[in-house]
Amino acid sequence: MDRRPISKSANYLNFDHSRMVNLEYSLNREILRTNRRGAYHCTSIAECNTRKQHGLLVMPIPELGNTSHVLLSSFSETIIQYGAPFNMGINKYDGDNFSPHGHRYIREFTCDTVPKLVYRVGGVIFSKEKMFSLENNSILIRYTLLDAFSPTTIRFNPFLAYRDANSLTYENSTANHGYREEENGISVCMYHGYPRMYMQFSNPNAKFVFDPKWYKGIEYLKDQQEGLPYKEDLYVPGYFEMPIKKGDVVVFSASDTPTNVENLKADFESGISIRTPRSSFYNCLKNSAHQFYYKPQQGGTYILNGYPWGKVTAREELMALEGLTLSIGKEGVCEDVLDTAIPAIRDFMNGEEAKSLLQDLDEPDLPFWVMRVIGSLVLAKPEKYTQKYTPFIRELLDCILEDRYPRLKLMGNMLLHTDGKERPASWMNGVINGKPVVPRSGYLVEINALWYNSLRLYESILAETEEFERSEFVRDVAERAKSSFLDVFLNSAGYLYDYVDGNYADWTVRPNMLYAISSHYPILDRKASKQVLDFVTRELLMAKGVRTRSPKSGDFHPRYEGSREEKEYASLNGVARAWLLAPYLEAYIKVFKKSGIGFVDRILAGIESEMENDCIGSLSEMYDGNMPSLGHGMISSAVNVGGVLRVLKVRQELDQLIEETRK
Repeated sequence: MDRRPISKSANYLNFDHSRMVNLEYSLNREILRTNRRGAYHCTSIAECNTRKQHGLLVMPIPELGNTSHVLLSSFSETIIQYGAPFNMGINKYDGDNFSPHGHRYIREFTCDTVPKLVYRVGGVIFSKEKMFSLENNSILIRYTLLDAFSPTTIRFNPFLAYRDANSLTYENSTANHGYREEENGISVCMYHGYPRMYMQFSNPNAKFVFDPKWYKGIEYLKDQQEGLPYKEDLYVPGYFEMPIKKGDVVVFSASDTPTNVENLKADFESGISIRTPRSSFYNCLKNSAHQFYYKPQQGGTYILNGYPWGKVTAREELMALEGLTLSIGKEGVCEDVLDTAIPAIRDFMNGEEAKSLLQDLDEPDLPFWVMRVIGSLVLAKPEKYTQKYTPFIRELLDCILEDRYPRLKLMGNMLLHTDGKERPASWMNGVINGKPVVPRSGYLVEINALWYNSLRLYESILAETEEFERSEFVRDVAERAKSSFLDVFLNSAGYLYDYVDGNYADWTVRPNMLYAISSHYPILDRKASKQVLDFVTRELLMAKGVRTRSPKSGDFHPRYEGSREEKEYASLNGVARAWLLAPYLEAYIKVFKKSGIGFVDRILAGIESEMENDCIGSLSEMYDGNMPSLGHGMISSAVNVGGVLRVLKVRQELDQLIEETRK
């Protein structure tokens, strides 16, 4: 795969003609747009769908379950001059055959405020810009004819899927081929239970010609490479056609509700005006962060764990939350997510059924990820958040202190024990044949480091509310937990065991020990923290993240390749995760302070190059643990984007500290 940096233009993200016509390059770079309500648009930058989850309009349909559905797979254009058609579309068929070859006409792809393609066919030059409405499930496409020296007609072919995003469809007799005329367009509904889809134009001259066809054997390259089902048939009900002249602007809308066609052009302009340009590393990640926000019809605010097959999971939501909100000035969104999650966690603690979309509420490390986010709020603005969150903190930590929290047991040494032999107990939650890939059980290093932090936060809040007796008790528990932590986890080599279960201590060098030195209340002193950092730097640090396992510890699998079982194993035993740069660099700055700025900047420069790879402007779920560190898994990962945004926030605070020192 070609991963050379692209040449720069006035746009931060720019792909010229030479890159776009190179399918090895352009098919391995994807774009993603969402409406923060669960609907999205995703495809390759060459406009060729390479995954079954790709589509122009993909949206949740609650009546059909908790998954997304591809309604409109793609929308291809054909330029007609003097009766000669030039098709701008591209699909893959059997034998690596691509047809048509619309990518050859692309002169440039940019992605500043919205994705924009510029095509040239002879003397015709036109642009295509795509934008998702933030108000509803509407994808808008704006076409502008920039130049033409002779009469020009433009034709549009809608490729319909009407299926679950994780499935495939084939020609069948149950599909409804009918359509209904709408203002400047039509509406269709292929199957019972699905919503109607409205396809409408701003231009009243758009005429629909009914010419139903099934395009058979369309293939998805990424699925084929992964060994997954990859071939399907798509239905095209006909085509839209209209004359167009130089300077004309036409806006197309695909939506599950009728569109006011008179407002389409204004809606597109106003949508652009409120978007943050992807003009920098930070702005790319900020935009990416917004795409994980999820406000479903049922109410509440959630964080999706990734695209294009992500979902809402409690652990990943809370792990990503601080970076995706507080690091970009979205404190209100953070509160909204917590206000949705906390009642669900309360219901779980009380043995009641949670009225929430959150899954996996019984994960034993969940209390400490939510406490970390609350801790960041309380420590930053105690006057605003102490009173709001104290009742929940009290309920949660008293539940643990009283040994009532499921899957956690408070031992006599004040450390927490959990059983992970049969079911994963931490974020390292991969499973092969029903068994944990990494059966971490007993005392887990990050759970107990975060437990100590939670106790210290609780202690400080109790002291502030003048509950001195309870505060003294919690302080005593925290001190005993700290002493036991050092006795249990600190080994003779100078780093921390990953987990300790009875007489067994796991010597594998893993990144989980970073939480003992990066959290709000580090449990190790500066000397021990530096030793841990030295081990992580030598054995785990990569340009695209931190490895999940040291090459020196044996059974190291740095590449995400092979069978599904081999990939699952590698995902926790060698590949790198970008989000782990957050605890690593936060710890690095705690230890080295201002003198660590140069090192932090070098690491950030390495991860910034990923803005031009995989899902452009975002970060993949994982990267190979050896060079060239290719991206794998979900193309846009909430925890990775959130983790790197946390680092950028800490880096910004360092600049402010230096500026204050100079004054």
